[in-house]
Amino acid sequence: MNGSVKQVSFIGLGVMGYPMAGHLSKAGYPVRVYNRTVEKAHKWVEEFGGESAATPADAAEGSDVVFACVGNDEDIRAVTVDTSGAFHGMSTGAHFVDHTTASAEVARELSAAADAKGLHFLDAPVSGGQAGAENGVLTVMVGGEAKPFAHVSPVIDNYARACQLMGPVGNGQLTKMVNQIAIAGLVQGLSEAVNFADKANLDVKQVLDVISKGAAQSWQMENRGVTMHEDKFEFGFAVDWMRKDLGLCLAEAERNGALLPVSALVNQFYASVQARGGGRWDTSSLIRLLRKT
Repeated sequence: MNGSVKQVSFIGLGVMGYPMAGHLSKAGYPVRVYNRTVEKAHKWVEEFGGESAATPADAAEGSDVVFACVGNDEDIRAVTVDTSGAFHGMSTGAHFVDHTTASAEVARELSAAADAKGLHFLDAPVSGGQAGAENGVLTVMVGGEAKPFAHVSPVIDNYARACQLMGPVGNGQLTKMVNQIAIAGLVQGLSEAVNFADKANLDVKQVLDVISKGAAQSWQMENRGVTMHEDKFEFGFAVDWMRKDLGLCLAEAERNGALLPVSALVNQFYASVQARGGGRWDTSSLIRLLRKT
């Protein structure tokens, strides 16, 4: 536990935020939580202790570090700068850490609003999914200044196995975009590989076991290859979320001139999965488009 941090708050108790906040409580930090669905906040308090608040501003009051993990740009604006937002409850010198996957633009916008109030803002999207959050092994990509990062990183370490400062505000979100771009093409390639193995009447589990020891190895192969073969997708990182993330990537690419032909194509494949009612399926469900099921 970081002795210089006496009180923390966590805003947003979804599949990621709920366990992340739990790790902070288990580490000994007094945690005050806020969630749009009040029952979820009460459930968290029953499980982990601490207290819940009626608004983000109430949750943030008196906290050294306020964390948030919500849905998108509009959601993070709502819990920070709106009338009852956290920025209105925070004390001068307090730190706000945004774990939401959002745009780099909104990170810079909120950083400016925080600066005007004497607050420190860091954009800190995460990778590792629900399992990573529950097991405390997330990867955290941070944008902001070095001194605030040094203050909050020991706290973040309670649910992360890697936490890296990537440069100024917005760079955390840009790094997360790189992450999602890399994953998009990889999952499509893995879908084609597993489907090919099926069609070739190979022992798919044996194939995955051997090729995962070589150059084809990836997290997706080791954690999703077998479940793709077994047609299991009722878990993991939802297609709806990936489409949101790829939308951010494509919009940023329009601004910086990067070409993303494969990401744009995979984004349309995911749209086809959504059209089949698969918005909540894991991203590895791309293989269903190849199977016509």
